[in-house]
Amino acid sequence: MEIIKPQTGRILNIAKGQLLKIIDLEGKQVADFWAFDSDNHSEFLSAGVTIDCNNKLLISTGDILYSNLYRPLFEITEDTTGLHDLIHPCCRKEMFEHFYSSGNHPSCLDNLNQELTAIGKSIETEINPFNIFMNTRILKNGKVTVEKPVTKPGDYIVLKPLIEHITVLIAACSVDSGNCNGGHCSSIGFEIM
Repeated sequence: MEIIKPQTGRILNIAKGQLLKIIDLEGKQVADFWAFDSDNHSEFLSAGVTIDCNNKLLISTGDILYSNLYRPLFEITEDTTGLHDLIHPCCRKEMFEHFYSSGNHPSCLDNLNQELTAIGKSIETEINPFNIFMNTRILKNGKVTVEKPVTKPGDYIVLKPLIEHITVLIAACSVDSGNCNGGHCSSIGFEIM
C-alpha cells in the first residue's frame, strides 16, 4: 500500500485489467479523485456525465464513472460506505478565501496541478472530481450540506478501469475546517492490484 499524506496529491497510471483500491486510513477523510485518458488528455472524468448516465447522485458498487465524452472510464466493484459526492468542485484558493478568509492554504486543485507538472500538464480552471467518502446531503428545501464522512479506519472503494490506459489523480482533501474531513485532515492509502 502507498500513502498520500494529508493535504497532498498523487498522480499514477493504471491500465485495463488492474484494480485501484482507495482506503481511508484513519476514517472521516475525503479523497478527491479525477482521471483522464492517458492517450487523449482531452477526455477526462466528468461528474456531470456520471450523474447523467447513472441517473442518480449517489453512486456505489456496480455503478460507472463516465468521461466527458460519455464513455465508461471505471466501474465501482467494491464500496464499503456507499457515500460519495459528485457535485462539489475541488477546493482551491478562491474557495478558502470565500468561506474562510484564507487564500494561503493548501488546496486539492493546487496539489493536483503540482502532480500534473511532472507530465507538462495543468488544470487551468476548476474541476468537479469524484469526491470519495464525502458525505453531501441535499435537504428537502433544496439546500446542500456537507456532513462528517461516515467512514471508519480501513473503509475503501475499488475501481476497475474500463479503458486501456488511464492517468489518475488523487488528493487527500485539504479542507481542515467544517465537516468535510471531520475538521481534521489525514492520509489516504491506495493499492494497484
